Amino acid sequence: MKDTSPEMEDCFNDMMMQKSGEERLKMGFSMFDTSRRQVIASIKMNNPEADDKAVRKELFDRFYGQDFSSEESGKILAGI
Repeated sequence: MKDTSPEMEDCFNDMMMQKSGEERLKMGFSMFDTSRRQVIASIKMNNPEADDKAVRKELFDRFYGQDFSSEESGKILAGI
């Protein structure tokens, strides 16, 4: 689904390109941090008894679970 007009998309892209690489990188870090905090809140809401280790495992699974085979994920989760 795309609900942004081409003119607005061009305007947005122009604004982004006016920012320095450092500014764009900082924006990316900020967006990742925000999404990470939202996922952690969701994990804790669904499982209030989850300890830090359980939260880290679920966080890994939600962010990166699709990037690894079941065997690889199992090894990574065992190390958390």
